Amino acid sequence: MIFQDSDYSSKSTVDETVEKVERRFGLVKNDSGMEALEIKKVDKSTDLADELIRFVENFSWEDVKQHMLEMLRAWAFTDWETPFAAIVNSKIVGMVTIMKTDYYLLPEIYPWVSSVFVTEDYRGHRISEKLIDFANKYAKENGFDRTYIPSVHTGLYEKYGYRYLKDIVNYGNGKDRLYVKEIK
Repeated sequence: MIFQDSDYSSKSTVDETVEKVERRFGLVKNDSGMEALEIKKVDKSTDLADELIRFVENFSWEDVKQHMLEMLRAWAFTDWETPFAAIVNSKIVGMVTIMKTDYYLLPEIYPWVSSVFVTEDYRGHRISEKLIDFANKYAKENGFDRTYIPSVHTGLYEKYGYRYLKDIVNYGNGKDRLYVKEIK
């Protein structure tokens, strides 16, 4: 391959040159279509519910995959509980659920924002944040003034307005951190 001097001039900064090389060789993720991101509530017995099942069948989060498939196939969602799908160019690229219970023996704590997942190809585009915001708006519309998220991570959900509440024990006897967010 021949490069033309006009493409990579000595007047370019290192960052500009790296960006040009990345674009030339297709190393930059294509952001086109991200403005077309949609987040939709998934309803029982719909084409979108079937698509979400196929999405979960193929996602890489092995620890959650089987449980989520069982929930979706049996439609174990009651009352206001529901999954949401992030869609780009008619393709599901992420999901989140809002639930009464999660993997914890804490029936007094709800609603849970749970099962936040974005495919590897679409990470880094703030889709998780948008899914969580959507779930929180839905919770607010359903009369809740706070939501909870469990995590093993420190510093992740604080970026989305959550604050650490306490350590909790999951069904596998592991320790997780419980975060809460007041919804305005």
